[in-house]
Amino acid sequence: MRLLRGDMAAATVYNPDPASQAAQFANAGFQWLHVVDLDAATKGGSRNAAAIASILAAVRIPVQLGGGIRSLRSIENWLNTGVRRIILGTAALRDPDLVRTACSKFPGAIAVGIDARAGQVAIEGWTERTSVGVIEAARRFEDAGVAAVIYTDIDRDGTLSGLNLSATLALADAVDLPVIASGGLASIDEIRRLLLPDCARLAGAIVGRALYDGRIEPAEALRLVKSASEAA
Repeated sequence: MRLLRGDMAAATVYNPDPASQAAQFANAGFQWLHVVDLDAATKGGSRNAAAIASILAAVRIPVQLGGGIRSLRSIENWLNTGVRRIILGTAALRDPDLVRTACSKFPGAIAVGIDARAGQVAIEGWTERTSVGVIEAARRFEDAGVAAVIYTDIDRDGTLSGLNLSATLALADAVDLPVIASGGLASIDEIRRLLLPDCARLAGAIVGRALYDGRIEPAEALRLVKSASEAA
């Protein structure tokens, strides 16, 4: 399922079988799988545990999971089921000590999701906008040991209008943390753009709808990434 600018009412179901879809991505050669429990993100708790378990059983590539994870117990439970990395968004803003404790207990397994509208962080499944700026939020965790910051421009998410690359690079320049770009990645040309030298400081990028819609062909995208890596 994909949303448009975080709107649950504008959700599109591309495949009713999450495990099958996950296996397709793994078989295509992707190195990580990004999974979000959209129901849990807005309502808390674990709303799609069975579907997530089926994904974990279907693939061998590492899975990072976000959405509604707001306690140390929940983090530990998901890691014990086979999730490689946990993304904390609402919990990171509301309870930064949780991030620090989790990073200490599970080194390399915790990422912070920073989702924003007009430069201000949004939480609770993107339904609540705060007064906290993106860079301010990220700087709170520079010494926490987080594996990465995943930055999403909500107004671009699901729109195929392209990443907010200027804001993403500005964040990467401002903090001493790996930054992953997310929200709006739309074309193979944008993949080429991400492989230019000025984007080398980014740790990666998340692509969703453009894969489902066929706008990005996995083999071509992965070939470009491999070629760039070999040339580096």
